[in-house]
Amino acid sequence: MNLTAGLVFALSTVLGGSTPASAAAVIPPVPQPQTVQQYVQTYFADEPIMIAVAECESHFHQYDADGSVYRGKINTLDVGVMQINEHYHSATAAKLGLDLYTIQGNTAYAQYLYNKEGTAPWSSSEGCWSKSAAAKQLDAEASASSTLALANK
Repeated sequence: MNLTAGLVFALSTVLGGSTPASAAAVIPPVPQPQTVQQYVQTYFADEPIMIAVAECESHFHQYDADGSVYRGKINTLDVGVMQINEHYHSATAAKLGLDLYTIQGNTAYAQYLYNKEGTAPWSSSEGCWSKSAAAKQLDAEASASSTLALANK
């Protein structure tokens, strides 16, 4: 509750009045729960290839049924929905203030990696995500960009 709404509510309670309608409009709504898949789709709306990567890497799992962070089946140092490798990335993630064990930190670090290196950090699952519609769109855009660059020379 923001300060203004809180003061209005507190004053109206002390003075015995009811909460004014305007105070209720100031209080933000409770966010709707999201699945991991919905979170990833929203977070990476501008990079749909990363949604495909998450699906291939973890099948949209951030946590196991027991509440522990989801770990890779081949390499148990890969963690979370984006399967970020602890050995290679935990120190950098910590320097950036990101917790790889939360969905927010895991996806934010994946965004950092994607901005820096593209999809290369997820090359081991390329056979899966390269078949996605997002990958085909990315390839088409790269091809069109190359053709345009050649035409402008």
